[in-house]
Amino acid sequence: MRPGPPSGAGCCMRLARGGAAASAGALLQRCDFWGRLLKTILMGQFLSLLICGTAVSCQYLVEEEVQTPMLQSFLNYALLLLAYTSILITRKGDGNILQILQTKWWKYLVMGVADVEANYAVVKAYQFTTLTSIQLLDCFVIPVLMLLSWITLKTRYKPVHFVAVMVCLLGVGAMVGADILAGRVQGSYSDVILGDGLVLLSAALYAVSNLCQEHTVKNLSRVEFLGMMGLFGTLISGIQL
Repeated sequence: MRPGPPSGAGCCMRLARGGAAASAGALLQRCDFWGRLLKTILMGQFLSLLICGTAVSCQYLVEEEVQTPMLQSFLNYALLLLAYTSILITRKGDGNILQILQTKWWKYLVMGVADVEANYAVVKAYQFTTLTSIQLLDCFVIPVLMLLSWITLKTRYKPVHFVAVMVCLLGVGAMVGADILAGRVQGSYSDVILGDGLVLLSAALYAVSNLCQEHTVKNLSRVEFLGMMGLFGTLISGIQL
């Protein structure tokens, strides 16, 4: 005997199960999104804490008249060299260090110069201006990075992003103006201008480095980027010691 068509109750039950499954899937997707967002925020805050610790340490070194901006960078790159460049050296086949140097050495040289000089400029700035000014002016990296990504990566932004950039630029202008006025009162006008200029130069170079980093990590690998930055960063900063 051939079975007849499903009853109305059976269809309703199947629809209910399908709807429940779709709702559960959507809920899992939302939970996954918020979980990744929370993880990103927490990692960003932890990174900010480390950067803050670096800034305070640099300020203490300047107060103790320890002027070693390039040595501080050299140690960082040397650690990257030991941790990641060694992986590239021992890697066999595609992606080994010889193949990378043969095809992309000049790209990593440019990235290395930008990153090393950015670190040098911002650490050197602590000798001429204040910790607060450096941390605030360092935000100049945001508009520069947006401009570079707009031109090279064809990234497009929403109006709210441009509003945020305008606020950032206004803050930079206000901070530089406040430093100039304070420098006139304290008699250190030229030092303050030099310090702020070094920070702005550092921010522009950081923008170049960050743009190259994003492109490399997304299209190649994190290990390759860190390994080559460790290699070229150690060489460049070592020469400038």
